[in-house]
Amino acid sequence: MSRTAAPVSPSKAASRRVARHFTALSLCLIVLALLCMASIALGTKSIAPDRIFDLLLNPDGSEESGIVHQMRVPRTEFGLVVGAALGVSGALMQGLTRNPLADPGLLGVGAGASLGVVVGTGVLGIGAVFGYVWFAFAGGLLAMAVVYALGGAGRGGATPAKLALAGAAVTALLQSLVNAVLLFDAAALGEFRFWAVGSLTGQPATALADVLPFLGVGLVLAVLTAPALNKLALGDGVATSLGQNVGLIRIRGIAAVTLLAGGAVALCGPIAFIGLVIPHMARRITGPDHRWITAYSALLGPVLLLAADLVGRLIARPDELHVGIVVTAVGAPFFIMSVRRRRLQEL
Repeated sequence: MSRTAAPVSPSKAASRRVARHFTALSLCLIVLALLCMASIALGTKSIAPDRIFDLLLNPDGSEESGIVHQMRVPRTEFGLVVGAALGVSGALMQGLTRNPLADPGLLGVGAGASLGVVVGTGVLGIGAVFGYVWFAFAGGLLAMAVVYALGGAGRGGATPAKLALAGAAVTALLQSLVNAVLLFDAAALGEFRFWAVGSLTGQPATALADVLPFLGVGLVLAVLTAPALNKLALGDGVATSLGQNVGLIRIRGIAAVTLLAGGAVALCGPIAFIGLVIPHMARRITGPDHRWITAYSALLGPVLLLAADLVGRLIARPDELHVGIVVTAVGAPFFIMSVRRRRLQEL
């Protein structure tokens, strides 16, 4: 005589899902911790893990101590913060636009922030990160507005393909303006040629403290916005009928994206594709719930960025490839495959 399995109550099923997510997030944290250790240990000069722990607790003024505290720890901190900021901003953009191809770099936000930084530093002579980060915010916000205006014009509104094309056009225009500004200032060109490709080095360690409050506010806004994105995914009309203020959701989300992406660009330059790839990875793990997508993106972003930075350091020793180049080598094929998949689905 066969027995039928007892049905699982919705509360138990929800508890199991939460437990699975916490387990997966804990695994992500473990991977991230291992990458942080590898980021501090590996490079032109490798340092043993036990020696690293000793130097972190008891700096002794040696060459290895200088490498750890002055170079690799700040570099790792930049990777953690910038990776999380780019991953979460990409997840927000994809949720706000209902566009799986949305990304701060692809939709012109990164290029707009870059232009703002170059104008603030190269033209106005502002040297402190806390000074020119405001120009990064303004440039990113303006670029986003232009892309949406161009992508939303004409029949059909702001479709994913039109937004991607508008973002590519605006990015190319803004990048040419950045190059034009730099060509008139040889000193600025020498200073920004490494920053422009995306790098975790080149900024003093104190720069992180200047930008961290803005990134913190952006992350709080992202966490507050994420639950509403689940209802916004059903359409503006349905979200409104469920009691959501769609305009407020978008304003809050755009503010979060501007703070996160603009702050990341001010620190490390325009690193593209993190905001595109990471939300897709998170969505494969957790499904369409934006609350969990945001949480996973905050961890997977630094995982990818630190891993790319390590690859760039190790494959070209004693020199290195900048992290923006390595990330682009991974993200560009992913973007092409995503576009092809969407085109096949539309046929």
